[in-house]
Amino acid sequence: SCSTVLKSLHFITRPLSEEEGNFSLAYIITIHKELEMFVRLLRAIYMPQNIYCIHIDEKSPRDYKTAVQNIVNCFQNIFISSKREHVVYAGFSRLQADINCMRDLVNSKVQWNYVINLCGQDYPLKTNKEILQYIKSKWNGKNITPGIVQPLHVRHRTEVSYREYIHSGVPYVYPAKVRKAQPPHNLTIYFGSAYYILTRDFVQFTLSDTRAKALLEWSRDTYSPDEHYWVTLNRLPG
Repeated sequence: SCSTVLKSLHFITRPLSEEEGNFSLAYIITIHKELEMFVRLLRAIYMPQNIYCIHIDEKSPRDYKTAVQNIVNCFQNIFISSKREHVVYAGFSRLQADINCMRDLVNSKVQWNYVINLCGQDYPLKTNKEILQYIKSKWNGKNITPGIVQPLHVRHRTEVSYREYIHSGVPYVYPAKVRKAQPPHNLTIYFGSAYYILTRDFVQFTLSDTRAKALLEWSRDTYSPDEHYWVTLNRLPG
């Protein structure tokens, strides 16, 4: 039962300070295995003033999906992504999973300030208060998505077309012998981390801007596009 979940797992049920109560974070968590690890992660980052979008890999076992849904049902501020992807490592589906959650989050009633993306094998080193104080002190109004101009040794990721294959039931991406067109709008491609902390305004920009949409479409057949998509958009002038 939900009362047992909340009590036995010691979920925090009220903001621990006024500062935290007035600053909501959104989380995107992509998971596909290890239910216990997911619960530990969720318990560590859970705050009632925050909001959480959980993306479950569509190819995860049915009992795993059911178990996650049963936990999520106990909370008003946690939900399953309305659209789920068959996630392939280094494929476009990993980026699409985040975007699916972003669309849900911007339509939520919670007026969150920043969004943080995680995978099911992550675990926080800082408290909720330490995280928001770090954001407010050094990054107020800015995105944390570091990167550099795409180095030579990773240019193949966006210069040739990658396609999805299946071998022994395992999907993977592999380069095809097709060179890609130049990036749209003469964009300079940057390379960085797939993980980020983004402002709400930036998320709304990525979901609506013509350049962002064109870059997303262009990135469909690139290798690990989440490692260039966010940082490239963040480097746009203005």
